[in-house]
Amino acid sequence: MTEGKTILTVDDSGSLRQMVSFVLKDAGYDVIEATDGRDGLEKARTQHIDLVLTDQNMPGLDGLGLIRALRAIKKYKTVPILILTTETGEDIKAQGRAAGANGWIVKPFDPAQLAEVVRKLIA
Repeated sequence: MTEGKTILTVDDSGSLRQMVSFVLKDAGYDVIEATDGRDGLEKARTQHIDLVLTDQNMPGLDGLGLIRALRAIKKYKTVPILILTTETGEDIKAQGRAAGANGWIVKPFDPAQLAEVVRKLIA
């Protein structure tokens, strides 16, 4: 059930945000876009978010920093968080899990796979 579910997508690449938003809106979700970790954190503090999809490498506040900041907020203790990144190393994945990420999607991503992973996590 996607109705009324809101996803925050955080990425410093405008074209990637557009692509992710298109896929998720097509799957029936409401999407809020943030341009970097600080923008994402601000939007998460002021709006209801059901799932966060964040890039790792961003200026200012990176994905791991954003995840740690979100997990420190009571209402985000259990909200699913996915990292969408080009990085595939086990060390960065371990850091992501330690920060509180629920999953990892590698760019370039398959739109159907992205929609399916989001659907499973947000159900």
